[in-house]
Amino acid sequence: MTSVKTCHVCKKELSIGRSVGRKDTCPSCGTDLRCCLNCTFFDPAASKQCREPVADLVKDKSKSNFCEFFTFSERTASSRTQTASDQARTMLDDLFKKK
Repeated sequence: MTSVKTCHVCKKELSIGRSVGRKDTCPSCGTDLRCCLNCTFFDPAASKQCREPVADLVKDKSKSNFCEFFTFSERTASSRTQTASDQARTMLDDLFKKK
């Protein structure tokens, strides 16, 4: 199976052949790409919501940041569809999102 990079907001597949820069945005929805929510190390259950133990705290996980440990999360092509529990969590997160 092939690995793909997807936007954490619109879930569209991204065709990025290079590393993601701090000012790069999703061509579909305009969201920052170099953010915690697109990182391999992002884990809501971990301390600071990051599995990288020496990473600095990032308060807004959806905004671009300067984290030197950022690695774009790649998913297999078959994992792009969300399970029912993932969809429910996404809807709850969107409902209670600060604006």
